[in-house]
Amino acid sequence: MKMHILGICGTFMGGIAAIARQLGHAVGGSDQNVYPPMSEQLAQLGIDIHPGYDAAPLQDPELDEVIVGNVMTRGMPAVEHLLAHDTRYVSGPQWLGEQVLRNKRVFAVAGTHGKTTTASMLAWILADQGVDPGFLIGGVCHHFKQSARVTPSEAFVIEADEYDSAFFDKRSKFVHYHSDVVILNNLEYDHADIFKDLEAIQTQFHHLVRTIPATGQIVVNGDDDNLAQVLAMGCWTPVVSFGLDQRSDYWIQSDPQEPRTFRVHHASGELAQIQWSITGRHNQLNGLAAMLAARQAGVSLTDSAQSLSRFQNVKRRMELIGEAQGIHLYDDFAHHPTAIETTLEGLKAVSSGRTIAVLEPRSNSMRAGVHAQALPEALSGCDQAYVMIYPEMDWDAAIKAELSAQCTVLSSVDDLLQRLPQELQAGDQVVFMSNGSFADAPRRLLALLNS
Repeated sequence: MKMHILGICGTFMGGIAAIARQLGHAVGGSDQNVYPPMSEQLAQLGIDIHPGYDAAPLQDPELDEVIVGNVMTRGMPAVEHLLAHDTRYVSGPQWLGEQVLRNKRVFAVAGTHGKTTTASMLAWILADQGVDPGFLIGGVCHHFKQSARVTPSEAFVIEADEYDSAFFDKRSKFVHYHSDVVILNNLEYDHADIFKDLEAIQTQFHHLVRTIPATGQIVVNGDDDNLAQVLAMGCWTPVVSFGLDQRSDYWIQSDPQEPRTFRVHHASGELAQIQWSITGRHNQLNGLAAMLAARQAGVSLTDSAQSLSRFQNVKRRMELIGEAQGIHLYDDFAHHPTAIETTLEGLKAVSSGRTIAVLEPRSNSMRAGVHAQALPEALSGCDQAYVMIYPEMDWDAAIKAELSAQCTVLSSVDDLLQRLPQELQAGDQVVFMSNGSFADAPRRLLALLNS
């Protein structure tokens, strides 16, 4: 089958492209924002990318199907052409659910934060323990060559996003996945462009809960009140909880003097110990959730602990991209205040030097100013912060003033790269945080320091 993917360079749609190619389909795609790591993955797969969203690629008479990403909206030439002609079209989540997941045992990872990291941990545990899972993850884990694959195994790990499916299907992606084992990591208000409030997101999460069979399992963060409210709406599946103390079925214990070590506890006692290279209490919880889910594939907690001790993180999740002049530079995907705060807390715990945050508020919610009031507190844990507020971001003047009093506020990446090298010193840990390309600022800074 010959197919074209609109919005192919998104992390999810790029994974769809990889799976479709592996299944033997002829795949092409269109996009207008192309940057690593997905652009590199598509190039390695030999998939051509048409620049922009005009209708030219859809006029191919041999085209059988169009898979539509949720970046596409009415008024785009490609969308209007699609609606005016008889080419079959489908959303990415629906295609995946129908063509791949219906006959799999699906391990889904949902939540506001940590989906990519937790899904990668789970996929790695299963792979390391011989389960050989298929997966689609919204990032590229260092253990795998690409972000998605299909295998003969019945196990399939999917990063289960609550964002809507397509311009014609406003259900959350995860309702299409036929999930059997579901991790509910956490739940906060986000995606202000499609959800009016937290309750609207909770409704979608409960739609997911309604689709999980009684033969499956829900692995839930027992410390999250918003998730507790979701399950209180009705639950028909066995639940196991994880958290920071014995209020949950399983919990973690860690020593501030050993920030890269944590232990898994149950009412029966200590069950496992993990020593790894990952920072942050939030990642310890992610790891415990993955371990509990892996039991549903027959992997013991002890074996999962051994696998996690060898886990290497995902690209752009606290990825160390280099060191120059004694300065360490990290690239991170954090873009919600909670994720920003926990990322900085984790880095601070393992570093004796200054922690420098460089934030590009790029998500739709951030650019609209929805989380702006929470940024001063989220950034308070670092020694110095730089925040990009671009001219088109219509933020409240009082918030801008508060940020300017606490942080260095800049309006262009060129200004940032002109100023930042002069203010850094040996021993600094600099973390760039954005869910976009950030105009390749981390690597450009590394080149400047090296020169």
